[in-house]
Amino acid sequence: MSTPMKTTVATTWLDGCSGCHMSFLDMDERLVDLAQRVDIVYSPLVDTKTLPDQVDVGILEGSISSDEDLEKAKAFRKHCKLLISLGDCAVNGNVPAIRNHFKLDDVMDRAYRENVSLQPQIPTRSVPTLLETVRPIHAEVKVDVFVPGCPPHADAIWYVLSELIAGRTPDPSKVTRFGA
Repeated sequence: MSTPMKTTVATTWLDGCSGCHMSFLDMDERLVDLAQRVDIVYSPLVDTKTLPDQVDVGILEGSISSDEDLEKAKAFRKHCKLLISLGDCAVNGNVPAIRNHFKLDDVMDRAYRENVSLQPQIPTRSVPTLLETVRPIHAEVKVDVFVPGCPPHADAIWYVLSELIAGRTPDPSKVTRFGA
């Protein structure tokens, strides 16, 4: 008897708090069942640090706030058959997008000069370049499934993944909403 092919899943977080990944882990014992049906091939939760060329389901958490976020979102879209925008930051920008009400230079000055007492300076090395505005994932790449929530409940993530693994199109509005 041959082993059924597992669905490959890749996840990453962009600009956000990583709370959506914590909700993913909150699936608790269902993670054991999920492990029977999926291979997590790339994620901050596993050791593999190279995104494979072909992935069944990609999950992006967080908004696009930097050139690094944009590169990751484009790579996920290129390599993932289905792309999930997970959580309010990914779906609408949420908290990171609050800075859109201010000029980027003013935000940088406030964070790195005005509120610093020791060596106030704008970082220039090992820091991704911020984009002028924070954007939700779908503003830059095509998204197939939107799962709102801050963060989405583990039950909502379980439902969406279970439906996708079964070959069905999930309706996240049945199990979650913005801010829920």
